[in-house]
Amino acid sequence: MLSQEDEIAAEFPMTIRLDGEEFATIVCTPEDLEDMVIGFLASEGVIRFADQIGSLSLDEERGFADVRLLNKHQLSTQMVSKRFIGSCCGKSRQFYFHNDARTAKTVLSRTQISIDQCLYLMRELQQNSGDFQKTGGVHNAALCTVDQLIIARTDIGRHNALDKIYGYCLRNKLPLKDKLLAFSGRVSSEVALKAAKIGVGILLSKSAPTDLALSLSHDLGITIVGFIRGTQLNVYTHPERIKEWKPDPS
Repeated sequence: MLSQEDEIAAEFPMTIRLDGEEFATIVCTPEDLEDMVIGFLASEGVIRFADQIGSLSLDEERGFADVRLLNKHQLSTQMVSKRFIGSCCGKSRQFYFHNDARTAKTVLSRTQISIDQCLYLMRELQQNSGDFQKTGGVHNAALCTVDQLIIARTDIGRHNALDKIYGYCLRNKLPLKDKLLAFSGRVSSEVALKAAKIGVGILLSKSAPTDLALSLSHDLGITIVGFIRGTQLNVYTHPERIKEWKPDPS
């Protein structure tokens, strides 16, 4: 039997300490950690803008991110619970937390995209996914315009990849009303909520959505386009953002 070396996806526990108190431990890929921490705190409703953070220091050797806020955040135990957030798709964050209702807002974007543009962006995401091609063990997400990828992020956790995108947007104060997300993984309810929190109206995926994700996306004004493979795709919610869509006259 011939043996050879193989590249394996890295898995790294990062504990976030907020104003000296342990807040959460996230299992992630150890890249773009500052973006991930900022995006995670924004998703949890702790901050709205990156400049609300007074300091952020990373101790990658010991696996700690220490965050000091400019204004002390009063975290209610009923709103946010200390918890371990795994990378496993079936054991990620619970859904019905109070912060989701506060931070996931209805998206009113009028950006439209063509079917050809959807197919092109998914091809670009896959071609730019070097870590997946090497390891087969990561998820990829990209912030896009209808014509091109702007930034791409990789992580073993779907939610982490999106938090890295969110943190980058906040740090760089990117306007998001005309942006969309391309995503490699299944569109779960959590992923749909992430899109709403980031503020994009279109989410493209090469995989399938869940029923709860579609229900949330319908309510939150998000267009979900899934199973984008080759020359085919499925449009699930808010098809009015797809240029070729024609409403049923009946």
